[in-house]
Amino acid sequence: MIIRLLMLGLCVLLASCSGDKLAPLTASAEILAFGDSLTYGKGATEGGDYPAVLAELTGLKVINAGVSGETTSQGLIRLSDLLDRETPELIILLEGGNDFLRNHDIAKTKTNLAQMIELAQAKSIPLVLIAVPKKSIFLSSAGLYSELAETYGVMLIEEALTDLLKSPSMKSDSIHLNNSGYRALAEAIYQRLGDAGAV
Repeated sequence: MIIRLLMLGLCVLLASCSGDKLAPLTASAEILAFGDSLTYGKGATEGGDYPAVLAELTGLKVINAGVSGETTSQGLIRLSDLLDRETPELIILLEGGNDFLRNHDIAKTKTNLAQMIELAQAKSIPLVLIAVPKKSIFLSSAGLYSELAETYGVMLIEEALTDLLKSPSMKSDSIHLNNSGYRALAEAIYQRLGDAGAV
């Protein structure tokens, strides 16, 4: 606990811990896109999922590790197993929507996501967190994502997905994007990676 507090104190002092900057990815880098159906690409035609579009934009290998219907409890186990076998240079984490839809305990969801971030950081793998909207009449990103980003010093893409899910022309159904939506999400991620110096 003391070590974590010291690390957080250092992150306040060092801009590099703010999540705004990333190390440049190598030409042979693999990006692990990890998440649920929004990563898998439900609602898109073949090659229309965001990891495929991001691979096209970056010229890098982007592994689509999306599983439809997955909760953060399931994702935590799967990510741990995956990182025992894979060594990506960057992880993009987009998960939590199924927890919200199934009314799972928010504190548990936050803990699961925190442990996923810790898994990446234990292996010195930078992680980009994508905020998911909470279940409500008026869509807005769940606050736990900004809290996690601040606590762990990871890059947060906060409003891109929420804004796209507010636009009927970008959706294939009430909770999934279509090809245009996934492309727009990939472009938003690519823009942020570029701004951060990763690509």
